[in-house]
Amino acid sequence: MGKESEKEREKEKEGEREEEEKLCKRCKQIYSPSSNDPSSCRFHPSFFVCRRHDDQKRYYELGPDDPPYAAKFYDCCGAEDPEASGCATSFHVSYDDE
Repeated sequence: MGKESEKEREKEKEGEREEEEKLCKRCKQIYSPSSNDPSSCRFHPSFFVCRRHDDQKRYYELGPDDPPYAAKFYDCCGAEDPEASGCATSFHVSYDDE
């Protein structure tokens, strides 16, 4: 009986480890692996950049110290706000996942 109860405790511990909350390295939100689905994580797949944009017809808000050719935006979607919600969705990815 002692071995059976040890096995049961091990299974419970494994279940608890799986349900531990994790930090997503894309969107920086805490999530539970059991509720992770294909639309859980909203993120930008590219970087926030400061450079001339390929689309010259678009207007970009420049700061007072920016050179006239500089534009600040997400390279993936063109959003100019560094705090803009992501333009792509997928599963959360933990720092523990490799």
